[in-house]
Amino acid sequence: MTITQLEYVVAVATYKSFVAAAEKCFVTQPTLSMQIQKLEEELGIRIFDRNKHPIAITAIGEKVVAQAKEIIAAKEKVAEIIQDEEKTVEGKFRLAVIPTIAPYIVPAMLEDYVTNYPDVQLQIKEMETKAIIEALYSNEIDAALVSTPLNETGTKEYPLFYEQFVCYLSKNEAALNKKLITPEDIALDRIWLLNEGHCMRNQVLDLCSESVKEMQAGKPYRYESSNVETLRKMVDRNGGMTVLPELSTVEFSEDLMEYVRYFEEPVPVREISLITTDYFVKKAILQSLMDEILKLVPEKMRVQKKNRKVLRIQSSKL
Repeated sequence: MTITQLEYVVAVATYKSFVAAAEKCFVTQPTLSMQIQKLEEELGIRIFDRNKHPIAITAIGEKVVAQAKEIIAAKEKVAEIIQDEEKTVEGKFRLAVIPTIAPYIVPAMLEDYVTNYPDVQLQIKEMETKAIIEALYSNEIDAALVSTPLNETGTKEYPLFYEQFVCYLSKNEAALNKKLITPEDIALDRIWLLNEGHCMRNQVLDLCSESVKEMQAGKPYRYESSNVETLRKMVDRNGGMTVLPELSTVEFSEDLMEYVRYFEEPVPVREISLITTDYFVKKAILQSLMDEILKLVPEKMRVQKKNRKVLRIQSSKL
């Protein structure tokens, strides 16, 4: 059994295709197939069911793939341990960011990061929280910038800042006449929401605590977005209201800020953290990312105050 064989197995399990796996591993398909077959013969089992399309993993194969991922991750950690011990900030780092944070942090962070840390090959992708957790467990990413607490077994959370939620209202909404609003001012029959799968959607529902389906049943149409900026534009064109993360309003003009209202205490906030697995070792790079991100965040967001309520993150059944 070799590390290369295990890498081939993981690739096939990931892409559900010997051809695609061979391309990703930069080998010919016959070479990859032969090595996996040799491993199966050595173990005396079938890892893949080749009669199904796409290729399926056998029951015992699932366990082999899971163990293979751990072995490959452990191999990669050896070099990382040495690098971290020497406090060098270099190498490849794969970071995932949830879509409701990415537009307000990533562009500005990258601008400075590539200059301050030229020896780091930073790879960033937007992913929803559920996909991020799966990618962490499968060693597809090193860390992620997400809303917490997630309370996921096998992960570590490094809280960075606390971002308020604000309400953005159309000019016809009565709540616009108030200086500060409460959750009761949110009209669920007129609210625009993110798609299911976004943790911020669930946090807004936690804030409102009522059934959106029932309240929106009388609408001639229902629209949910995967983009915070689209929600604001839906309010501008179609009326109603939405809930936005405060960082999304930083570049608002004075005219747009006229339609933003903050909440009364306890102020609803979300905790933003970097998360890793328990066995993560690239601490030097992680710290460099923390430093760069915090430079972009207003000082008032860096401390969780007593008059704030961190909204929950849980799967929505709506």
